[in-house]
Amino acid sequence: MLRIRCAVWPVAGNVITSERGTCRFTCAPFSTEIRFSHVLPMASFLPLLDAHDNAILTVLSRIGPVIKPVPSTLDAQAELHNSYILVDSSASPNHDILISCLDRGAEKVIVSPAHASEVIGVVPPDRILLLLDVASASAVSDKTRSGVSGVLLKSPSLELDLISSISRFFSGSSIFVLSTSPTPPTSLAIQELRSVGAVPVLPTSQLTLGQSSSSQLNIADAFLAPLRSDRPDGLFPTVVSSYAQGGRTLGLVYSSRQSIVESILSGKGVYHSRRHGLWRKGETSGATQDVIRINLDCDTDSLEFSVIQNGAGFCHLNRPSCFGELNGLAALESTLKSRLDSAPEGSYTSRLFNDPDLLRSKIMEEADELCNAETREQVAFEAADLLYFTLTRCIAAGVSLVDIERNLDAKARKVSRRPGNAKARWTSNPTASAEPPPAVPAGVAPPDTSTAIRMRKYTASSLSPSERAQLLRRPVLKFDAMIPKVKPIVDYVRAQGDAALLDLTAKYDKAHLDSTVIFPPFAPETLQLNDAVRDAIDAAYANIRKFHEAQASADTLVVETMPGVVCSRFARPIARVGLYVPGGTAVLPSTALMLGIPAQVAGCHEIVLATPPRPDGSISPEVMYVAHLVGASAVLKAGGAQAIAALAYGTQTVPKVDKIFGPGNQWVTAAKMLVQNDTDALVAIDMPAGPSEVLVIADQTSNPAHVAADLLSQAEHGIDSQVVLVAVDLPESILSTVESQVDAQAHALERVDIVRESVSKSIIVHVADIDAALEFSNDYAPEHLILHIKDAADALSCVQNAGSVFVGPFSPESCGDYASGTNHTLPTNGYARQYSGVNTLSFQKHITSQELTADGLKALGPVVATLADCEGLQAHANAVRIRLASI
Repeated sequence: MLRIRCAVWPVAGNVITSERGTCRFTCAPFSTEIRFSHVLPMASFLPLLDAHDNAILTVLSRIGPVIKPVPSTLDAQAELHNSYILVDSSASPNHDILISCLDRGAEKVIVSPAHASEVIGVVPPDRILLLLDVASASAVSDKTRSGVSGVLLKSPSLELDLISSISRFFSGSSIFVLSTSPTPPTSLAIQELRSVGAVPVLPTSQLTLGQSSSSQLNIADAFLAPLRSDRPDGLFPTVVSSYAQGGRTLGLVYSSRQSIVESILSGKGVYHSRRHGLWRKGETSGATQDVIRINLDCDTDSLEFSVIQNGAGFCHLNRPSCFGELNGLAALESTLKSRLDSAPEGSYTSRLFNDPDLLRSKIMEEADELCNAETREQVAFEAADLLYFTLTRCIAAGVSLVDIERNLDAKARKVSRRPGNAKARWTSNPTASAEPPPAVPAGVAPPDTSTAIRMRKYTASSLSPSERAQLLRRPVLKFDAMIPKVKPIVDYVRAQGDAALLDLTAKYDKAHLDSTVIFPPFAPETLQLNDAVRDAIDAAYANIRKFHEAQASADTLVVETMPGVVCSRFARPIARVGLYVPGGTAVLPSTALMLGIPAQVAGCHEIVLATPPRPDGSISPEVMYVAHLVGASAVLKAGGAQAIAALAYGTQTVPKVDKIFGPGNQWVTAAKMLVQNDTDALVAIDMPAGPSEVLVIADQTSNPAHVAADLLSQAEHGIDSQVVLVAVDLPESILSTVESQVDAQAHALERVDIVRESVSKSIIVHVADIDAALEFSNDYAPEHLILHIKDAADALSCVQNAGSVFVGPFSPESCGDYASGTNHTLPTNGYARQYSGVNTLSFQKHITSQELTADGLKALGPVVATLADCEGLQAHANAVRIRLASI
């Protein structure tokens, strides 16, 4: 069992025991799991190279890594794979050499405490071992312990109690023990060391391929020392896997101590048949095996042989595996290799092998199609094509999957990293800086002015039902994937309040604050705007307020359902509301208006506006001015999931709210959905919100420039914005003009990089008539629907699903976004089928009441009593009958 003390957050009560190799710990706000790599390495011992013997090194390569001294220089032939690099404790480490060793395949470096501080922070902890004398182990600092993955102890003797104690001190780390005695440990000593979680280190000068003696230990004897079979026959279950096919299982066999010894020493697959005894694989069939690696399992009672299988295959049925034929990439590789040798003349594969230009063109074509694929199914389809042509190129060049995997493993183990920028030929501006300009958000490629910005085209009448369904889909929030990311943040804020908010705001928004909330009256200097912006906000405020005041439910609804029975319904404001105003790539005072005004009109008692601060800790004056206009009771300087958590649960300074409104990214959306489902939070949300979207219906009466402008007005929101043009019997000449306008107007925008990404994923759908257009629109249920059609107002009666509709040539979506009066917080991702956009009623709740006279109860009471009796609820019936009896 392992024990670990949590050092992630400074809280108490965070120690918990664990099963081998895994530690679970719980502390506010996180519950998490750490898996320690190589806590008990899958090898019997670790060799230390102090005497060079090629035959011994060849054998050792089959059973695990070898400790080697750090080379003074690195030549191109230096073999560092499967090795640990030991730094001479008397000399300061050469960082360039160490990094190069790790980049060239070395698994770990071993340094002394004197030099640990020079390496920790430069090299990842899982790549460092600490070299210690057993007497000085307890003097290691916590920082050093946390910066390494294990220790190599030098000890004059193998005192198990002392080693076990040190192992507990370095809980969760790999423990290796090098005895300074001139004689090797016995097999029993190796077994005992493994039992306390330690692995012996044996100098190669103490190892031999011959018989064990007092001065040397046979390599196979050392390997076998900790093995213990739980079978009556003493055999070890052995999984045989294909090194050449990425670890695919070939079969299950059994090994004896004799067969293991012969395999280790010969490098051939040798096993034990329960019927015939020693079994040298392929001795009669020719299907021999070259052993690459022999691994112990975690309980040292079974083995894995990683082999290169020769001949027809492993299985006696002449198949590659006892578990069936090859599939996936391994099967494709096998097929391509056979086709390289014997592809029929004129076959497509033969053409690919014999025409490098065709193969190169297909690889580039499929790579482009993969980059433009949108749905999960499309990505899988295009990736499969690309892998086919890529592997064809590899087979033609004599490159196998094993070669590819070796390179992947080598690259994964590199410590030094290149920036990873695209080469100049793949960017639009070869002379530009290697880094993207600061204004371009992460994930957006540099502009490619040489390529037109185009939408993808489809014809509705030729689509199959499944293809049509694909066009209607959006990339929606994967709730299950986001919750594990969001929940720790929400829990942290819930537990630590303002302290967590300050910490997370510094981390994510790079703003170091002294306080999280601004309360009114707001300082005049935070509201300073230029006159034009102030006047525009005032005009928008007036229009939006006028429209939302008209929606307010002020009168009480009274209905006498039968004589003496009066039912009523009256509205009350939701007392405390939280309004989330996104930051990120744009300042959004319009969102503050759209959320704040209906809350103000509805009469909400507390309006808490949350928005991410700027790096200097301030809030944009435009948003602050709106907060002042709508009477915000507090402004929370926080964004993301942490802001949602603060609104849902409250903190020392942030008031708890009853309902949260506002759009946001996937972190915000996931946090809103999470807190809504927490009964402890007792908070509601407005709606699930996703990326902005617009659907434009255009016929021959439309102005192509207006259509293009409306499409781009949504495309610039973000790279995940959804833009659809439904073309109603548009001639190719008009459609080409629309496309040209999209391209020309997009290149004139400052946010062209974002537009390029979103438009490339957007679609044009050809339909025959307006009925088909409205049918597609209702199925899509867009956030914004724009009607560039003849007699647009007449089409409103056919609109069933939309967040907001913009009617006719002079009604740009921008007006609704800012100042016409309607609300721009609207349902996305197809939720317009079920949800309304935010309105005044969203900030109100309705309470019903009823009042019965004696005569009313006489008439209604028997009905109620009968129904209560029918449901077996006698107390309900009694509440009526006891009154009737008293009348």
